[in-house]
Amino acid sequence: MINDSEASNLKEKQRSLREGFSDSLGLRVHRSISWLQRAAKEGDDPDAAFVFLWIAFNSAYSQDMGIAYHVSEKGRFKSFLSTLLSFDQDDQIYHLVWTRFPHEIRLILENQYVFGPFWNHQNGIEGYDDWVDKLDASVKKAKTALSEKNTERVLNELFDRLYVLRNQIIHGGSTWAGAINRAQVRDGAEILGSLIPVFVDLMMDNPVHPWKEPIFPVVS
Repeated sequence: MINDSEASNLKEKQRSLREGFSDSLGLRVHRSISWLQRAAKEGDDPDAAFVFLWIAFNSAYSQDMGIAYHVSEKGRFKSFLSTLLSFDQDDQIYHLVWTRFPHEIRLILENQYVFGPFWNHQNGIEGYDDWVDKLDASVKKAKTALSEKNTERVLNELFDRLYVLRNQIIHGGSTWAGAINRAQVRDGAEILGSLIPVFVDLMMDNPVHPWKEPIFPVVS
């Protein structure tokens, strides 16, 4: 998970560059770093760390699409991930996916407990009796992406799973520090704690990108 020094380094960089940021970028980065700093205090609590890290991620990617206009949340963060990958000339994200966390990512992608159709079936929603086939197809697609080192596709599949985990925790579908299914919480927090600082760093390195207004701007 992220530590205090990483969060402090990001804050120092933000302070040195913020005069060149648009209001939109400045607010996104400021908010995201504040939650990264909070997450850094939760080294012994992966549940809390995961929540604060996801808020940091949300602070970075959310955008004003109009409150009444339906836009898939997954669509928003997948577009954000694609943008960041286009900025990543030093392959920082690539290194984390393929060198630092390949084993953890594989385990999350194969885990039925963070697969949306599995829970839809458990909750009696029609059309998900074939969740096993859906999971097999998703894992096969992910393995193909892994074999091809297709970073964007792997990230999309990974964040699909982490979004399910986020919903489980935020909507009260899990027990704090519970004994069941702890690996995905711990691994999820570790992965987010490594990726999100890189995301924020890439945002600061690309201030001329037309960053859209956050969905909740500052209102005087």
